[in-house]
Amino acid sequence: MKNKFQNMLKLSLVLVLGIAFSTVSAQQTTGDVTKETDVDPGTTITGGAVRVIDNKGTKKYLQVKNGLTIISNTTNDVTTTTWQLGGTLSDSTDIDLNGNPFTLQNVPLSTDTAATAGDADASDGGGAGFTILVRNEVTGAIEKILATDLIQSGHQVFTATAGQTAYPVTTGGTPLPDFSKVWVFRNGAKLLAGTDYTVAASTVTLVPNATAPNDWEVYASDVIEVQFIK
Repeated sequence: MKNKFQNMLKLSLVLVLGIAFSTVSAQQTTGDVTKETDVDPGTTITGGAVRVIDNKGTKKYLQVKNGLTIISNTTNDVTTTTWQLGGTLSDSTDIDLNGNPFTLQNVPLSTDTAATAGDADASDGGGAGFTILVRNEVTGAIEKILATDLIQSGHQVFTATAGQTAYPVTTGGTPLPDFSKVWVFRNGAKLLAGTDYTVAASTVTLVPNATAPNDWEVYASDVIEVQFIK
């Protein structure tokens, strides 16, 4: 069951990425770019055009756009303007890797998931397994989680006492999914989700039935098996 869900998830991710990349337009590669206001040396500015001259004295201008930023000095070396990574994309952007590796180093491990238990890529390239880049909606930071944490599953077996209906499941501190993703078996027989058992927080509650022909109750030494995936 876990492998089935993983395969479905992989297929979904491939389809989403395929659609995303098929609709991306490249950054501007033709036409003119409007000249920005000249950078005034000694003033704080994070954009603009830097005036230079070539070896024949022709005035030319350098400027940045589409995710790059420049900043000019205001104290020492006031004629210095620095180009740096970081800014706002103004155009859709297409990067053709052309078969070359594209890596991100030292991506922080998310603290919001069980991924903190281990880092699959070790020293950013020296480990085994896969991590997935995610965006932290609180901070906006790009973080990573272990691929194995994207789908979590569990299995627990209880030996019932007579009449026992509540079974607390160990889930690592997170609630169980709804009953459609929790499977409960009594002595190997599958119970009916939402009818023979309910799920709340991390507890599975059995609902015995006194009405024939679906009547049943919990006896001492019944084996209750709980499986879940989320």
